[in-house]
Amino acid sequence: MNQTTDPRRHAPATLRNREAILAVLRDILPKEGLLLEIASGSGEHAAFMAPLLAPLVWQPSDYEAEALPSIDAHAADSGATNIRPALRLDVTAAEWPVAKADALLCCNMIHIAPWMAAEGLMAGAARLLRDPDAPLILYGPFKRNGLHTAPSNAAFDDSLRARDPDWGVRCLDSEVAPLAARHGFTRMDVVPMPANNLTVVFRRG
Repeated sequence: MNQTTDPRRHAPATLRNREAILAVLRDILPKEGLLLEIASGSGEHAAFMAPLLAPLVWQPSDYEAEALPSIDAHAADSGATNIRPALRLDVTAAEWPVAKADALLCCNMIHIAPWMAAEGLMAGAARLLRDPDAPLILYGPFKRNGLHTAPSNAAFDDSLRARDPDWGVRCLDSEVAPLAARHGFTRMDVVPMPANNLTVVFRRG
């Protein structure tokens, strides 16, 4: 008898942080339009949050083609009608497979990627987010004023850099915010989150 392999991946962190992220997104996201999620990973965030944010349309994406079946399978299980099929998206590419968005969400990417990914993310956001109030939302661990916000984040940073010297927890004040400003995002709001993470919202000046 043939057995099919379940394509769904599971990221334990999503179960721990999804409620807190959703609570922030409810206050930030437009009520309708298109949200582009960068680095959707397993797809569990989209499957959980999108049904609760309708009629806003959720467009998941990921750099890894192998992640797309998991994203789509979780979306199908959710029963949501406002999640589009997942797209393969390389943030460093000069053109993305989405031409315009009303909001952009990226969770836990820029520290598990070379800095050129953060540069590509900001350049792409500047192209896609044409409304001055359209939010660019980042979630994850950040340094503040060059310092880690908790010993656990410092240990995590060490482990990332041991895996790949081009990875690492980025400094919001000296690295991420100046990069965002160079692409026209000069308004910044910072929301403390559980487990020493932050939600950072950029908008155009």
